[in-house]
Amino acid sequence: MRTFIKTQLWPAIAILLVFTAITGLAYPAAVTAVAQGVFPGQANGSMITVDGATVGSSLIGQAFDDPKYFSGRPSAAGTNGYDPTSSGGSNLASTSKALIDAITSRVDAERAANGNAPVPIELVTASASGLDPDVSPAAAEYQVPRVAKARNMTEDQVRALVAKHTSQPFLGFIGAASVHVLELNLDLDGLLK
Repeated sequence: MRTFIKTQLWPAIAILLVFTAITGLAYPAAVTAVAQGVFPGQANGSMITVDGATVGSSLIGQAFDDPKYFSGRPSAAGTNGYDPTSSGGSNLASTSKALIDAITSRVDAERAANGNAPVPIELVTASASGLDPDVSPAAAEYQVPRVAKARNMTEDQVRALVAKHTSQPFLGFIGAASVHVLELNLDLDGLLK
């Protein structure tokens, strides 16, 4: 029995403790230190701050219901949407009556707010994550007249801000152009620096 403890049990416990220290303490501490040193914004959640107060993350969308703000994609993440702890789609089938009713209701609401122009599909369907912070330039353009009217601005002034917050595809062809909704809305309020 002593031989077993001395030759097999204690070496196994020692290896367990060494690898626990390496993989459970040293490695995570090193990765955290490098991330904080090299990419502090991203390591801390890509937070957007205004006058020292955090107003959101550049990675997570928010709900905007006021007509003077651009709205993003609907969210099925959590009870009220945009809950990062409940990220995910609705998981409703394309033939689901609940999904069809939800989309119909959203189309009606978009038309009531923005007129009878064709509604961009992304404004009435939730994404897979339910947390998208961006919309397409077409979805932003669809909302320009409403936002301009609500803010007593010209449509060209609003379009200029949309263009300012439009990101082009990586290397010109990877991905799609997108407009960051939170940053655009903050800029409309004159809060983005």
